[in-house]
Amino acid sequence: MKAFGLTINLREDPQIIEKYKEYHRNVWPEVEQALKTVGVTSMKIFLLGRRLFMYMETMDNFVVDRDFAMYLEQHPKCAEWDALMRTYQEKPLEAREDEWWAMMEQVYELK
Repeated sequence: MKAFGLTINLREDPQIIEKYKEYHRNVWPEVEQALKTVGVTSMKIFLLGRRLFMYMETMDNFVVDRDFAMYLEQHPKCAEWDALMRTYQEKPLEAREDEWWAMMEQVYELK
């Protein structure tokens, strides 16, 4: 199993934040199924203010760039979901040029 932490911002608008939360209370079933298909075994998204934090666990052979690209290319409903969610999101300043959700560095793990 691999674990990832990613972050992004929502647009600074209380209505947008509430709409984003509403969508995530009712995620499209095709999106959840496709995530499992590409190797995501668990995903949680947390919100503080307008900052989102995603914790994701995957199969050992999961490669973020490759498998998220496959998720979008092979599943049109997922590409539609991604495009819709991006209308609510803003790339964080800390993100690399080629990132949307910024990959976070793990600095601690309780064992």
